[in-house]
Amino acid sequence: MPWVNKEGCNGCGLCVEACPVGAISMQGEKAEIDMENCIRCAICHDVCPEEVVRHDGEKIHEKIEANIKKVKNAMDACAKYLSNDGERQKCLKRMTKYFNNEKKVVEETIKELEALRASIK
Repeated sequence: MPWVNKEGCNGCGLCVEACPVGAISMQGEKAEIDMENCIRCAICHDVCPEEVVRHDGEKIHEKIEANIKKVKNAMDACAKYLSNDGERQKCLKRMTKYFNNEKKVVEETIKELEALRASIK
């Protein structure tokens, strides 16, 4: 999914004008992408003269760090509210199951998308 590096956005609005579904607007002086309406056509990437419309692959490490922080916070909360340090381990197991479930959803979605691709050739 695309995102806008706000530090480099000069507010020219070219991406707003080019977006075929109107998923980009100006918030103050910076472009903002409404991800619910974005169709991932990449036109905004192509028209941005400052190259500040970026690809989400650049944020993988940040997403991983956020997930680890979320898990650590949950583990701390389990230990605090359940008054037992053994709950940390149980919480970690539950969170691992949660992420394994998310992984399965992604894997199955990709399989369905591959089948869809094969059906429209």
